[in-house]
Amino acid sequence: MYILLLTYQKPLEEVDKHLDAHKVYLEKNYKAGNFVASGRRNPRIGGIILCRAIGKEEVENLIKEDPFYAYEVAKYEILEFEPSKLAEGFEKFL
Repeated sequence: MYILLLTYQKPLEEVDKHLDAHKVYLEKNYKAGNFVASGRRNPRIGGIILCRAIGKEEVENLIKEDPFYAYEVAKYEILEFEPSKLAEGFEKFL
């Protein structure tokens, strides 16, 4: 399991120009089963994506498809973790 921590590198006006394409990217990965949850950070300085992938290389390849990455709108930090305790029902997302 991975936490993808996005930090905006450009002003929000630039972020908003690429937001629709970023949403298409997110939807594609939800349908493929790659993403479990996502949302904006508060304050609005970036976002967070909860990702399940086979390995870090797969995550890096997924990130390259994001318009936020391609247009250098956001920087990605990849945090890998192994859940050791889960809320009931969450195991289906692993």
